Amino acid sequence: MIRFLQTPGPVKKVVLSSILLVFCGAMVITLIPGGLGTNFGFGGGPAAGVVATVGDQDVTRQEVLRAAQNMLRQQFPRGNAMGSQLLPFFTSRAADQLITEKALISEAKRVGFLATDEDVLDELQHGQYAPIFFPGGKYIGKEAAENLLTQNDVTVPEFEEGMKDNILITKLRNLVAAAASVSDREIRQEFEKRNAKVKFQYAVIREADLRKGIHPAESELKAFYERNKPTYNNSIPEKRKIAYVLLDSSKLAAETQVTPEDLRSYYDQHRDEYRVPEQVNVRHILVKTPPAGADGKVDQKAMDDAKAKAEGILKQLKAGAKFEDLAKRNSDDPGSAKNGGSLGWIGRGHTVPEFEKLAFSLPKGGTSELVKSSYGFHIIHVDDKQDAHVKSLDEVKAQIEPLIKQQKATRAAEAQANALLTQARNNGLEQAAGAKGLQMITADFFSRNESLPGIGSSPQFADAVFGEGEKSPPDMVQVQSGFVIFKLLAVKPPATPTFEEIHARVEQEFQNERANQLLRQKTQELSDRAKAEHDLKKAAKELGATLKTSDFVLPSGQVPDVGSMTGPAAVAFTLKPGEISGPINSGTTGAVLQVLEKQEPTADEFAQKKDEIRDSLVQQKQGELFGLFVNNLRQQMEKSGKIKINEEEMKGLSRGASEQGE
Repeated sequence: MIRFLQTPGPVKKVVLSSILLVFCGAMVITLIPGGLGTNFGFGGGPAAGVVATVGDQDVTRQEVLRAAQNMLRQQFPRGNAMGSQLLPFFTSRAADQLITEKALISEAKRVGFLATDEDVLDELQHGQYAPIFFPGGKYIGKEAAENLLTQNDVTVPEFEEGMKDNILITKLRNLVAAAASVSDREIRQEFEKRNAKVKFQYAVIREADLRKGIHPAESELKAFYERNKPTYNNSIPEKRKIAYVLLDSSKLAAETQVTPEDLRSYYDQHRDEYRVPEQVNVRHILVKTPPAGADGKVDQKAMDDAKAKAEGILKQLKAGAKFEDLAKRNSDDPGSAKNGGSLGWIGRGHTVPEFEKLAFSLPKGGTSELVKSSYGFHIIHVDDKQDAHVKSLDEVKAQIEPLIKQQKATRAAEAQANALLTQARNNGLEQAAGAKGLQMITADFFSRNESLPGIGSSPQFADAVFGEGEKSPPDMVQVQSGFVIFKLLAVKPPATPTFEEIHARVEQEFQNERANQLLRQKTQELSDRAKAEHDLKKAAKELGATLKTSDFVLPSGQVPDVGSMTGPAAVAFTLKPGEISGPINSGTTGAVLQVLEKQEPTADEFAQKKDEIRDSLVQQKQGELFGLFVNNLRQQMEKSGKIKINEEEMKGLSRGASEQGE
């Protein structure tokens, strides 16, 4: 994980951004042991330009643009010309999201919710951020965490404020969603909807078969081209020709030496990253206890039976039975039972208190008596123990050395690149490269998404090259393999192809359009004729359609040539045996079906799936309830003047985003 944090790269940045910037703001770390800071809240005043006010909070232009850019990076992590064109859309979406977020925060505070220090610490250690900041239960260290936030353009106060805001919103959502409930009737209806089966015969017409009979005349193709000419406008992308020199940092890395002083210095600066907390390697056998009933009471007989079973297993252990064998046969924890009860290495704070206290108090090789937790009765065995310590330099040397080598090589490559750039601007790129004994490559006209030798497909490089003016001096850009010094030689602007240039494309698109039209017409005719004659088989034969019969299929199933039964074919579950459907179009095929049999699910199936369906319906209703709540809250706050939107600033944002995207 540490190596991942310390290695630069666009993919890592996008992954982390999508996790860190959940609500466009972000979340904080000050409560982690040895945390990042001591202050809470935003620092400094808001940026000029207020897009909206929500109660006493401002939504600033800077916040909106930042959120929009983050959305764009998540949508197009490798860069995309279309992405820039969509920036105005993302800007509008970001503004709306930020306004809604601040409205929810305001409402959460109004009803009395607080985001406590304990809430923040718990979220960092056990929530969705734990894999980033506490991988394997180990804190990555203050410096690594600070660097991680800095790399993602997030300050510590912003991260902290964002986390507290998200906690408030979550508490508000839980309050609203708590009202969601479903009746037994709803559960039954949903069960039947999901589990009823149907068998049908169906006639199929394929678009590919219809296309074989389409042979357009040249005049038809020309007319099609003219009619659709706007779609071909500038479809030949802009291309550019450049000369460039690549300084490959990997080659420099192979020649770079790492001294003992380098290793010691890096180790001393990153010592916190190599701290190992106290851990125990444990096994356990779990005998589950019954949950409390609706009245809050527990079945005492079942509780006594569970305890008796656990005591019996403990007796076998004391008599010499192997812990692993008994765990495989008796443990009610399926995840660890198959591994002989092994939970592997665990740190503090990762199990229930009763289990943790006993596990860390046992000696290596020790086996516990029964311990009761909310899960049931445990028997714990400690395979090994490890005291908290800092790994020595010798232990981490192998992982440190390549990092130092890469850092030194990158710095050397950058220094060489800057020197070469200065010479190239003074004497020309070709002469500068020759003086250094470096190869200059001339890349003939290429588009933004094409790969170049030594560089590959690099959004950063493409942005730099396609952002240059025609008479610009040589420039430099960092890519994954190192640094590139380049000179723009010529530009071919976007162009609209002639009919002759895209004749094959026009012909294919003409055939696609005509085949699609014919497919819809033929499928409609098939349905009409089958219904009129009350005979799908006969209608299929008359129109040359292929007749097939399905197996019994669920609403979540798939049928060849028909596709998903959640799509248009779902009509089959509304028809009675013998009834014929209307036309069912599923992309490249058209079908008409006739129901043969219907099969209702059994009572046993309902008993097995009832709880699962109840849970999914409750979650669905919770989402719907919160959605309605959010819409009503926005409307009420806007109506009462608690939300005020600066329309001029919103228009300015859209204009600014459009200019940035050009």
